[in-house]
Amino acid sequence: MTAQVALLEPVEKTEERKNEYGFPKPTLQKAKPYSWGLRNSIQLTIFLVTIGIGIHFFIYFLQASGDATITVSRPAGVEGFLPIGALMGWKLFVLTGIWDPVHPAAMVILGFAGLISLTLRKSFCGWFCPVGTLSEWLWKLGRKVFGRNYRIPVWLDFPLRSLKYLLLGFFVWTIFSMSRLAILAFLRSPYYKMSDVKMLFFFTQMSTTTFVVLAILVLASLVFRNLWCRYLCPYGALTGLLALVSPTRIQRNSDTCIECKLCSEVCPYHLPVDSKDRIISPECNGCMDCTLVCPGGRNTLELKTIGIRKKFWSTAKLGIVIIVVYVGLVYTATIAGHWKSSVSEQEFRMRLQEINAPQYTHPRG
Repeated sequence: MTAQVALLEPVEKTEERKNEYGFPKPTLQKAKPYSWGLRNSIQLTIFLVTIGIGIHFFIYFLQASGDATITVSRPAGVEGFLPIGALMGWKLFVLTGIWDPVHPAAMVILGFAGLISLTLRKSFCGWFCPVGTLSEWLWKLGRKVFGRNYRIPVWLDFPLRSLKYLLLGFFVWTIFSMSRLAILAFLRSPYYKMSDVKMLFFFTQMSTTTFVVLAILVLASLVFRNLWCRYLCPYGALTGLLALVSPTRIQRNSDTCIECKLCSEVCPYHLPVDSKDRIISPECNGCMDCTLVCPGGRNTLELKTIGIRKKFWSTAKLGIVIIVVYVGLVYTATIAGHWKSSVSEQEFRMRLQEINAPQYTHPRG
C-alpha cells in the first residue's frame, strides 16, 4: 500500500473558482496536497543525518586543532558537498582508471546522484538532497505564513532557469579544458586535501556579504517555490540533464483525466502535468506529489518506467530503491577502499596548523 495517500473527499459542485496560479479549482473532488508522507520522512532522515555529519566533522576539526587525542574519525559523508572536486575525480578516473584517494566519497555520492538521475529521473533532488529538502521546507513554510507562494512571470522565469545551466557549463568547461596532469595536480594539492575545512570556514567564518546573500536567498525562498533548485543549483542542472534520458517519467491517461488541474497546482516546478501525456522536463524531480493528489489515482497519473509493462512506481517502491542503491554503493565503496580519505590524522593535524599559509588558497586564486 502506498505510504503516502492523498485524502479525498467529495464536495458540492459550485461555480468555478480559481486558485493562486489561475487554474480552476476542482469542483468534483477535493484533495489535501501537502500531507506528510514517506518521501518527507526520507528527506527528514537524510537532512538530520547530514546535520549529524556536520557536527561530527566539527568535533573532529576541534580535536585536531588541539593537542588532545582525536577520538572521532573524519566523516566521509561531508565530501558530498565537494561536487566540483568529484567531477574532476571522475574525469581522472575515466582517463587513467585512478580513483581519487583524497576525497573518494565525493565521487561515490556524485556517482549515486548521476545513476539515480539516469534511471529514476531527478529523484536525487526530490528525495535525497538536503539542500533541496531545505529549499522545499522554506517555500512550504512561506505558504503557511503568507497563505500562498508567488510565481515569477514566464518571461523572466526562463532566463532565470538558464542561470544554473550556465553555472554548470562554466564548471564543466573549466574541468574538461584541464589536462590530466593539471587535474591530478589539483586533486593532490594542499588546498584540495583541506577543502572540507575550507568549506567549514565558509560557514564558521562567514563574511558580511556572504551572510547578506544567504539571507536574501532564504527570504526569497519563502515566497518562491524551490528558488535555489530552480534557478541557481548547478548540481540540479546536471542531474536534470541526465534525467532527460531516464526511461522513468510521469505519464497521464487523458481518457480518465477529469482536468481538475490539481497535479499542475501541486507541482513544485509548475510543470503542465495536466496537459501532457508524459513529463520529460529536466525540472521534474520525481517527488510524485502530482500522482498522490490525482482524483483518478493510478489509472490516470503514474510514475512509470518505459519498457516495463503494467509496472508503476509507488512512493514506497521508489523510496526503498533509492535508499538501497545508496547504501549498496557506500558499502561497495567501503569494501573496495574508495570511501575513506587517505589523509591520515597526523597529516590532517599538521596541515591544519598551517591552513592560512599561501599553499592552502585556491590554485586559481
